[in-house]
Amino acid sequence: MKLYYKPGACSLSPHIVLREAGLPFDLVKVDLAAKTLPGGSDFRAVNPKGQVPTLALDEGGILTEGAVIVQYIADKVPGSGLIPMAGTMERYRVQELMNFIGMELHKGAVPLFRMMTEVVSDTHRAFAAKVLRGRLAILNQQLEGRSYLTGEIFTVADAYAYTVLSWMPRINFDLSPFPNLKSFAERVAARPAVQATHAAEAR
Repeated sequence: MKLYYKPGACSLSPHIVLREAGLPFDLVKVDLAAKTLPGGSDFRAVNPKGQVPTLALDEGGILTEGAVIVQYIADKVPGSGLIPMAGTMERYRVQELMNFIGMELHKGAVPLFRMMTEVVSDTHRAFAAKVLRGRLAILNQQLEGRSYLTGEIFTVADAYAYTVLSWMPRINFDLSPFPNLKSFAERVAARPAVQATHAAEAR
């Protein structure tokens, strides 16, 4: 497999999951601003959406959308614990979390990224921050008494949540009111696969 990525972007999540799963893969860094690959070729020839993550499959073709890619990867290593068995309530709980992270946290952070470079009123900035704080409070509560979002086993939902939380310093968002989220992020960052992911993306 081949993962097309941008360092620190939402492609961080499937990159982590690939390493947690122990699967062989190649990395291809994408210049998202120019939509080009190393050497200058057009990334849109690989993925017409022009977005990361993009996973080129061993059997040919590509898979897009991070929430789908991580489930595909996890299903290739069913004994990894990265995702519960299909059809179980435990699986639906992980998918529930993935949707919440994607629709409420990921999308909730995007306006604050834009406000770093766009001129907006203090009112708009405060409203966007308030909405995101409310969503983070829900995730903080989810982690009460747990190492990871569903308990003591690291899943694809944890990789996605960690990815979004890793953006908070970049948008000057203080996580100190959410101690469970802070300790969770530190716990995930200490995992060997996550450290290897960051090291690879820093090269």
